[in-house]
Amino acid sequence: MATNFWSPVILSIEIAFISCIIVFILGISFGKFMANRLFKGKSLIETIFLLPLVLPPTVVGFLLIIFFGRNSPIGQLIESIFQQPIMFTWWAAVIAAIVVAFPLMYQSCKTGFESVDKDIENAARVDGAGEFNIFLFISLPLSLKVIISGAIMSFARALGEFGATLMFAGNIPGKTQTTPTAIYIAIDSGNMEMAWLWVACMIGISFLMLFGIQLMRK
Repeated sequence: MATNFWSPVILSIEIAFISCIIVFILGISFGKFMANRLFKGKSLIETIFLLPLVLPPTVVGFLLIIFFGRNSPIGQLIESIFQQPIMFTWWAAVIAAIVVAFPLMYQSCKTGFESVDKDIENAARVDGAGEFNIFLFISLPLSLKVIISGAIMSFARALGEFGATLMFAGNIPGKTQTTPTAIYIAIDSGNMEMAWLWVACMIGISFLMLFGIQLMRK
C-alpha cells in the first residue's frame, strides 16, 4: 500500500519540479523582454501566453495532441529522433505541466520587472554597467520576491494539473499516473481510503507552499 501511495506523489513532484525549472527560465526570459516594452502585437502575444489560464484543461490537452501527436510535424520529428512518440510518456506530462504553469510564472516575472525603479537601472547604465550586469545585479534581485512567489504558484499549478495530463500523457501507473489522476481513478473504483490519503497529501503540500508565499510577503 505504501508503494502504491507514494508512487504517484513522487511522480507528481518530479514532473512539477522539472517543469518548474523550465517555466522559471522561460518566465524570466519572456517577462524581462515584455516588461516596460511597447511594440506592435504585444497584446496578442500576451493573450496567447495567458490563454492556458482560462482554457478548459480538455482543450489544452486536445491542442497538445494536435501539436505533438504522431500526425504533426513536431510529433514526427520527435519520433524520428527518439524512436517513439512523446504521447503517453513522462515527458508528455512535463509538457502539459509547463503549458499550464507558464502563464503564472510569466505574469509574476513581468510584474516584478515592471516594479523595479527605472532610475536605479539608468544610474547603473550611466556608471557604465552593461545590460546583463544590470539584469543580474539590479533587476533580478529587486524583483526576486515576486519571481519566487510566481515559481511557487507555478509549481503548485503543475503539481495539480489533471485534465491536459490525462489526455496527453494518460494514466499509466509508475510512468504517467500523477496524484490528481490517481485520485480520480481511486474515486471511480470506490477506493475512498486511498483517495482521502492522496487528497490530504495534496492539501498539505499546497498549504505549505501558499503559507510560504504569505511569509515571504511580510
